[in-house]
Amino acid sequence: MPPWLALGLVYLAAAVIAVPVARLLGLGSIIGYLAAGIAIGPFGLDVAGDAQAMLHIAEFGVVLMLFLVGLELEPRRLWALRQPIFGWGSVQLAGSTALLFGVGALAGAPWRLALVAALGLAMSSTAIGLAVLAERNLGATTAGQGVLSVALLQDIAAIPVLAVVPLLTFGAPHASDAGSGWLAAVRAFAVIAAIVFGGRLLLRPALRWIARSDTPEIFTAAALLLVVATAALMQSVGLSMALGAFLAGVLLAESEYRRELETDLEPFKGLLLGLFFIAVGIGIDFHVVRQHPGLIVLLVAGFLALKALVLWAMTRTMPIPLPERPVFIVLLAQGGEFGFVVFQAATQAGVIAGDAASVLTAAVTLSMAVTPLLLRAADRWWLQHLQAHRVDPSVHRLESQQSAPVIIAGFGRYGQIVGRLLFASGLTATVLDHDAEQVEGTRRFGWKVFYGDATRLDLLRTAGAAEARVLVVAIDDMEQNLALVDLAREHFPQLTIVARARNARHWTQLYKRGVRLIERETLDSALMSARSVLEALGFEPHRARTLAQRFRRHSIEQLIAMAPHVGDEARLVAISKDGRQQLEQLLAQERELAQRTRARE
Repeated sequence: MPPWLALGLVYLAAAVIAVPVARLLGLGSIIGYLAAGIAIGPFGLDVAGDAQAMLHIAEFGVVLMLFLVGLELEPRRLWALRQPIFGWGSVQLAGSTALLFGVGALAGAPWRLALVAALGLAMSSTAIGLAVLAERNLGATTAGQGVLSVALLQDIAAIPVLAVVPLLTFGAPHASDAGSGWLAAVRAFAVIAAIVFGGRLLLRPALRWIARSDTPEIFTAAALLLVVATAALMQSVGLSMALGAFLAGVLLAESEYRRELETDLEPFKGLLLGLFFIAVGIGIDFHVVRQHPGLIVLLVAGFLALKALVLWAMTRTMPIPLPERPVFIVLLAQGGEFGFVVFQAATQAGVIAGDAASVLTAAVTLSMAVTPLLLRAADRWWLQHLQAHRVDPSVHRLESQQSAPVIIAGFGRYGQIVGRLLFASGLTATVLDHDAEQVEGTRRFGWKVFYGDATRLDLLRTAGAAEARVLVVAIDDMEQNLALVDLAREHFPQLTIVARARNARHWTQLYKRGVRLIERETLDSALMSARSVLEALGFEPHRARTLAQRFRRHSIEQLIAMAPHVGDEARLVAISKDGRQQLEQLLAQERELAQRTRARE
């Protein structure tokens, strides 16, 4: 059997066994991947091969993840985040570095070792942080945006940090070194400018040309090429590969190919991220841990506590709701994969010894391994603390069984209108929303809203889904919306699902899942505006209302006719053209009938 095939079997088997067990125990998939890596690593079965080489390959999963995050951030939204990125991100990085350096120097460590350790330990794991946010559906929350902002600043800070490390050697830098540093900075800015301006001018036309080939696998290859090329360009000038992929994603966030790119790359991202976590587990050097157990435990506990102190102080002034603060603090207190790069660069430059780098690397790896466990512990302790002290009204989790005939999932503008009509009609409903700020705000107005992720089966059971009659799916995010529908149809078949559709594509996906009570969020408001336009042009009110109703009925009938042919563009275009002609003929007949009626009168 070829070695690569044997390694593939080992990694896949480890993941397939460990991850479902970890999820079954309620520990999350990340712990499962880490456990799989430890099991097959040099201190387990020792069948994993070269862990460092695998880690370099698996880092591409982090690159893909940042590209997909960028696809969700339009340039306007990214510009709106500039203050959190450069403000709070700088506070975290500078504050953590200063505090870690000060404590290290006071503990008697040489100042160069203390500074290198501070720079490396101040970084956080982008991979684990964003993966946990995705697993918990927290990416759109205030804490999730805060974690993303700090992670982006850390990626941006990669080049100055790596530039500073070699300058810590005993001799002063030569003039040529300074010149090469300026040259590296110029090259870095040139590459970023090329990605930004070249991307805006060339990416969409290139993707449009490739899409016209009507070959799905080539479009997937083009998507991978785009990510690899931008990552390689950034790495060539010493910048973060993930940052380059993120920029490429932002440039395509407003393009018509955004959803196709997400669909094509999502499986690669998941597999490579899993491989990354396995490689981290393999890379835990238990030999170093056995040699210096007390030092490493003290180091891990110490830098986690010091970074948590900085982050806790930040949350006191940041607009992060209390229920979300443990996630923000724990995810950013851990060490990160960039720390490995800092320690390696410092060792090669002769700034620190190899033994010190091994201890620091082991500490970072262990902090990443224990982060999911710390997060679960923080969840339980923090919730009990808030309940015992009644600190904030925004924490209203479902702790006891609810009973109401209706469950409303999502209480934004759409869900609130549904809820107001139900409550005004004398009906009760259990309302769930995953945005702590939204929960707090609506509670001030007297609504009984509970904080929680409606796509969790245990939460739905507690909300009374087994006894309820109707589930109103008003979640804004399309993927979460569809995930809730799938979950409800599988476990609570007695529920009548009333769903909100963002657009025609979303409507079709809901219809194909068997949902029949679907309303597009903008259809009726647009038709009301169209009626107003007709009336302003002289149409009688009842006539304008009739035309709008006919258009509405025709629109729904056309969507039903198109649903079986999703994916067949030619067929969909033909149905659309036929439907438009039928509508025009129908309305023309209506006009003739109205004219004849007026003539007889």
